[in-house]
Amino acid sequence: MQSIYAMHQNGSDSLEKEEKFLLYSIDNILDLYLIMLSSLIEISKKEEVYIEKSSQKHLATAEERNPNKKFVNNSIFKLLTENNSLSIALENRKINNWSLNDDYILILLDEIKKSELYENYMSNSTNAFAEDQQFVVDIFMEVIAPNEKLYEYLEDNKLTWVDDIPVVNTQIVKQLKQLKSANDESFKVPKLYKDQEDKEFVSNLFRKTVLNETELAKEYIDKTPNWDTERIAEIDTIILKMAICEFLKFPSIPVKVTINEYLELAKEYSTPKSSIFINGILDNLVKEFEINKKLNKTGRGLM
Repeated sequence: MQSIYAMHQNGSDSLEKEEKFLLYSIDNILDLYLIMLSSLIEISKKEEVYIEKSSQKHLATAEERNPNKKFVNNSIFKLLTENNSLSIALENRKINNWSLNDDYILILLDEIKKSELYENYMSNSTNAFAEDQQFVVDIFMEVIAPNEKLYEYLEDNKLTWVDDIPVVNTQIVKQLKQLKSANDESFKVPKLYKDQEDKEFVSNLFRKTVLNETELAKEYIDKTPNWDTERIAEIDTIILKMAICEFLKFPSIPVKVTINEYLELAKEYSTPKSSIFINGILDNLVKEFEINKKLNKTGRGLM
């Protein structure tokens, strides 16, 4: 959707160039995921270094000589640090952002240590998995993810990440919450595509939507009598075209799946009333397509 919108905005007519950029942008989502997730590991490491240096000071206080190590002993930090899937992915993708820009890790660590979450967590020195897990989820959601300095860094690094940050953060929180124990080995870096067919679907949907935009638009133009066609939000027109493209040109995708998918996109990226508007049009179109036998769904598409 964002790629088609970008094509409209910059007036590009190079389908091949834009498709390559689309796949490049999707590929970079994995780097964003790894950068965000590895921030937790690096924050823990920085605190460990700080504790070690403080304990070795000539005039170290009693607290510095015998610090509360609950934070650095957090079982989630340790699990991520030792996770094979994550270590391999970081190595293969050459993710070294935090070693080159450790000032951002120090900023995040400082914000964490100022937070009430940290104060409450460190009120005792005993590690328990459930508490460790909830603490990491909370600091990620309430301190790391919303940090403006981090957001600016990510935006400067790759502009395409701006739209991907919420999706990546949601995925990370979901995975953190799914961990069952300190020894849980089920954590895996997710794949960008389920399989080759999934990757081909991305390219096919992009190509078929762009190449058939005029034809797809004709399907809904006369279905908007109460709307000035020229005033329909551009994002809404793209969402409608993509949904109609799935209805008519992807027989294995169920109608309900398509509708739900694009209503979620409308809620996320368009105007407050867009999902109602789009739902109404798609619902009417499905009825019309069924009457005219234009829906040729097969296999899974019949569900």
